[in-house]
Amino acid sequence: MSEVAATPVPMPAKRRGAQLVMLAFAVLIVMLAYANVGLAVDGQVPAGMLTYGLGLGGLMLAAYLVLAKFAPWADPLILPLVTLINGLGLVMIYRLEVADQAGASAASQIMWTAVGVVMFAATLIVLRDHRMLQRLTYTAGAVGLVLLALPALLPASLSEVQGAKIWIRIGGFSIQPGEFAKLALVVFFAGYLVAKRDVLALAGRRLLFIDLPRARDLGPVLVTWVVSLGVLVFEKDLGTSLLLFGTFIAMLYIATQRTSWVLIGILLFVGGAFVAGQLFGHVEARFDAWLDPRNDVYFGNADVCQTNPPSDPMCGKSYQIMQSLYGLGAGGILGTGLGKGNPDEIPLAFSDFIFAATGEELGLTGLMALLLMYALLVERGLRTSLAAREPFSKLLTGGLSFLLAWQVFIIVGGVTNLIPLTGLVTPFMSQGGSALLANWILIALLVRTSDAARRPPPQAIQNEGLTQVFQR
Repeated sequence: MSEVAATPVPMPAKRRGAQLVMLAFAVLIVMLAYANVGLAVDGQVPAGMLTYGLGLGGLMLAAYLVLAKFAPWADPLILPLVTLINGLGLVMIYRLEVADQAGASAASQIMWTAVGVVMFAATLIVLRDHRMLQRLTYTAGAVGLVLLALPALLPASLSEVQGAKIWIRIGGFSIQPGEFAKLALVVFFAGYLVAKRDVLALAGRRLLFIDLPRARDLGPVLVTWVVSLGVLVFEKDLGTSLLLFGTFIAMLYIATQRTSWVLIGILLFVGGAFVAGQLFGHVEARFDAWLDPRNDVYFGNADVCQTNPPSDPMCGKSYQIMQSLYGLGAGGILGTGLGKGNPDEIPLAFSDFIFAATGEELGLTGLMALLLMYALLVERGLRTSLAAREPFSKLLTGGLSFLLAWQVFIIVGGVTNLIPLTGLVTPFMSQGGSALLANWILIALLVRTSDAARRPPPQAIQNEGLTQVFQR
């Protein structure tokens, strides 16, 4: 007995207290930013500041309590980071609402944030062991494909908004099923690649310094490529097409460690995008605006040019990206200050271009801080992937982390004209319910896998309990 007491088993810290302090700090930063907007615009603290602060704080406290109860070993940084990003998004939407940009509604976004936290809590409570998702591999794949294809099969009156068929609209209710399809397909990719990774890792012929896969193993990549092109052609959704195909290639690389799969994926997507650009006008317009945004832009009536696509042909297809670039340029290094810029002149600043609107008022410094928060969130996910004990957990967590990182890259690249605009929204910041709910579920899955990866083995927990008993 004394021998057990003399050799205690070191246990990793849960750090729930530190997490609560970081959560409170994140809410405080959001409230200070909210007050700053009111002081800059009206010269006084917004009347609803206390209500918003207590509401956001109460939501995140509820999320913390659920996490502490049902995922006590989870990474303590994930929830505070998401709280801060989501909160800054609420502040920017409130700023745009004050500036009278049509469509911006802070109250609506707070409601969706509350629903997102409920979905986060429900996922943690219902999904006690994420490994059960592996048994639903093909079910998740079927659900993902149905959700992805459903808008394309519906009449344009029920699914098309601003040229893209990615919605389901019934009465006053609308939902974007593709946001949830991405999560289901990541589950499918993880389960499928765990089962087939040994076959997909086999090498065929060697070209230069690269071992190419066997021709018979190209089927999964080609099928995913065809599906992504189908999304591009039939739904006019370049963003989701790029996001899904890129995520599958990344997960394939994680599973097989074959660089050749990445090269094949790049060649397939570039080739498909080039052909689509030659055959379909909406793809060609995106590429034209990207290659030479100054060539086709009209700075006329801003109200007419705010829509997507612009309702007046005279606005030009480059109007949106040029306004985004001018907004970023006006922000400079330190920004104009919250409430002191003109972000409402950027089209769709509350959704597609909220990153550019943030850059105008917070400057390059603020954007770098925001990107650092996203990078930390992705890093915690990848750290969990490395620490996971089962192949499925590694692939699932790695896929979810890459999905988040890839989406941020596509958005930031689009609004800065590094790559063509895709129509995706900034995670946790842009206004809209579907993306916010899906991203909160994604975070719940990361928290669940993190809890499993950081939880000590049962024997270690038992030995620690015995040690504490004997020490008393």
